[in-house]
Amino acid sequence: MENSFYTPSEVIKSNIKSAVAKANLPLAKMILLGMMAGAFIAFGGAASSVAAHGVADVGLARSIAGAIFPVGLILVVFTGSELFTGNSLMIMAVIDKKITLLKMIRNLVVVYFANFIGALIIDVLVFLSGQFDFSGGGLGAYTIKVALAKTSIAPVTAVISGILCNIIVCLAIVLAGTAKDSIGRIFGIFFPIAAFVVCGFEHCVANMFYIPAGMLAATNTAYVQKAQELYGITAQQCSSLTHFAGTESLLFVTIGNIIGGVLFVGVVLYMAHIKLSGKKS
Repeated sequence: MENSFYTPSEVIKSNIKSAVAKANLPLAKMILLGMMAGAFIAFGGAASSVAAHGVADVGLARSIAGAIFPVGLILVVFTGSELFTGNSLMIMAVIDKKITLLKMIRNLVVVYFANFIGALIIDVLVFLSGQFDFSGGGLGAYTIKVALAKTSIAPVTAVISGILCNIIVCLAIVLAGTAKDSIGRIFGIFFPIAAFVVCGFEHCVANMFYIPAGMLAATNTAYVQKAQELYGITAQQCSSLTHFAGTESLLFVTIGNIIGGVLFVGVVLYMAHIKLSGKKS
């Protein structure tokens, strides 16, 4: 009887073939697909912020955000876009000697900056759209609060949170790959991504939206005053945000995301289902 889903070894073999294609993408196409992925993750971040910004209870707010944010990765997977964190799984093709480490690094570097550009475009458009005016500027204040929290995270915490995040994100991509239909793929993505949002783990591409969004919001006096009123955030804190204070946290989250995706998912799954099982890719 035929399985209703693809086995882990079948998914890994498919991922290796996909990695070969990713590694050989023309530069212009790689950049465009990377920008698309950054924009889609930003859409997920923008929508989840709108949904959660008025909820005081942290657990409930994160649960609401978790129910919305997965739309970003769903869009990425179904449009064949290039997402930095998910591309950590290319390490399986490197171990399998289907691509070189240099080609993987080239892809990750190009896609990383393309993701950033895509997210920044959505940042600017959301800011100009007047969306931060929701709740009398409450959304703008919330956006400042989120950005300050992400730029204040300690380096070690950022790395560990990044590791945990991309373990879940990469497993979501693997889980989606086991499905043979669209609904199955959506469910495979939805629950793991919802879990990482609820847990509050750090995703570098999502932060490419959240941090610049907060920086833009902090340039608006009304949002700054609302942030002071609602959260006790000082004008000095908002000023430091506009001067890029704490943005190095993105680097530490990125390092954690790489470790989580490459070592804890890519290497482990390849060893378990291909190398140690004696199967050939």
